[in-house]
Amino acid sequence: MPNNRTANHIAGQLARSSTSPMLNYGEAQAAESKNDFIHKMKICLKELKETFVCLKFIGRKAYIVNSAFLEKVKKENDELISIFTKSLNTAQQNHNNRIQPK
Repeated sequence: MPNNRTANHIAGQLARSSTSPMLNYGEAQAAESKNDFIHKMKICLKELKETFVCLKFIGRKAYIVNSAFLEKVKKENDELISIFTKSLNTAQQNHNNRIQPK
């Protein structure tokens, strides 16, 4: 990426948002309750979506010359969003089914 103020800011933000899901997923695995697990998984999903927006910005600004690499990273990020969305939906359904009166 170029060495300018905007690119450096986006690079820093990308570093933070792209590493956050891994760390928050570790927190989710040690959740103290179902609600805590769901909350931490939502944070992971938000950070993955933020990462995707940063990647789109980088692509639009042509900050990375290797567009094939960028597309590969965006695809992987999108796959992680799908996985976390499915996991979160399952956790919420299981939680809602447990608390519904029969």
